[in-house]
Amino acid sequence: MNLLTLPLTAAISPAAATTPAKLNGTPRNLTVQANFTWGSGGTTADAYLQTSLDGGLTWTDIANFHFTTSSARFVFNLNAQTPVTTEYTPTNGAIAANTCKDGVLGPQFRVLYQSSGTYAGTTLAVDVQGDQIPSFP
Repeated sequence: MNLLTLPLTAAISPAAATTPAKLNGTPRNLTVQANFTWGSGGTTADAYLQTSLDGGLTWTDIANFHFTTSSARFVFNLNAQTPVTTEYTPTNGAIAANTCKDGVLGPQFRVLYQSSGTYAGTTLAVDVQGDQIPSFP
């Protein structure tokens, strides 16, 4: 399921968010891929995969993809069954670059994204696949 496909041009600040994808239940696992196709220019671009545990009232970062001035593709595999044995203080657009937080998956997901500098011919895409995500023809 595609959560974001965005041509990057002018800087996006403050951050913007996609419309939430609402699932029928909480997935046991979620594989997420971010693909950054760089054309020219720009400085940085970040995509924060977020989940909501309270119906979309608040959002929690579960992965960050950080890009600069070269094309790249990154993948995380998140697992809800990974035990979280210590308290986790949720972040919103502040999880460390190129990291993820296992064990925290809710039934809603969105992408919070921002960029700096002026890009040209550049695209940012974020896709997810999991066991509770409906397939579309």
